[in-house]
Amino acid sequence: MPDHPPLWNELAARAGLTLSDAQLGQLSTYLDLLFTANQRMNLTRISDRASAEVQHIGDALTVLPWLPKQPHRLADVGSGGGVPGIPLAICRPDATVVLIESTRKKAVFLRETAVAIGLTNLTVLDQRVEDVGQSPARETFDAAVVRAVATMDWLAEWCLPLLKIGGKMLAMKGQKIAEELPAAAMAIRRLGGSPAVIRPVELPGSEHRVIVEIVKHQRSDAMFPRSATVAKGRPIPS
Repeated sequence: MPDHPPLWNELAARAGLTLSDAQLGQLSTYLDLLFTANQRMNLTRISDRASAEVQHIGDALTVLPWLPKQPHRLADVGSGGGVPGIPLAICRPDATVVLIESTRKKAVFLRETAVAIGLTNLTVLDQRVEDVGQSPARETFDAAVVRAVATMDWLAEWCLPLLKIGGKMLAMKGQKIAEELPAAAMAIRRLGGSPAVIRPVELPGSEHRVIVEIVKHQRSDAMFPRSATVAKGRPIPS
């Protein structure tokens, strides 16, 4: 049996979880599939295995302590190559994980990967998140996680309408969060979000990272999220 990075178990333990050999194997196989697919499409800029074990799997597992402890419904918004959604689905088999990825060829990879590693708790929506937010899936999620796809004002508009009241948005961000949050404060309030709580992330060899947690305390106005054609690249005015 191949050796797996001790970091994975250490990060899972922070959330009170113990990963089985089967789960560790699934995490490893996922990286194999990601690197293979990356030869034909752009899924990751990381080219070496050791870095991916930390910057993809490790980074994803830093979210675990902030997920609901009970079985829940989780959205991964703009999933791309499957981080953090696939590792989270592996580590939390009691969660129902939905990967939202509008690029069809990436969505195909995500579906094929879920089948290959036996993830029965994961589904993929190849739609824009704006459309998902105006679909029957609106306000059906207990948590929505998003990793470095846009600024906080956009992330709030895309994620908060997906959540039930009491659900939480978990945005994986870097150093620019200090600039982004003040600019996003009005949008967060308009969408029913509570003031953001910054959760520090400890990950070996990584730059400054945080998880921004925003709990939804009231329903989002039905006009949000706006379609891409209506928004036209303009965030909700402050």
